[in-house]
Amino acid sequence: MLSLDPYKIIVRALHTEKAIMKIEMENTLTFIVDKNATKKQIKEAVERIFRVKVERVNTVITIRGEKKAYVKLKPEYKAEEIATRLGIL
Repeated sequence: MLSLDPYKIIVRALHTEKAIMKIEMENTLTFIVDKNATKKQIKEAVERIFRVKVERVNTVITIRGEKKAYVKLKPEYKAEEIATRLGIL
């Protein structure tokens, strides 16, 4: 099982055109995460690092073999604020 260090689970935030559109339209952040991380671990890591509540996590394995996580925040939290803190927006 993966260690519970949230900084090892979240590898990096994505700031592609699609990721920025998801931030603005769907209140969703996009991260590259550790390939062995579960949705529950990703949710807990995002909640601990950014002090927000997560509504749900969807994951995809990319063509490059990386694991991409779409993290939808609860309505009372704004993905744009997190993205600004990360320097994406």
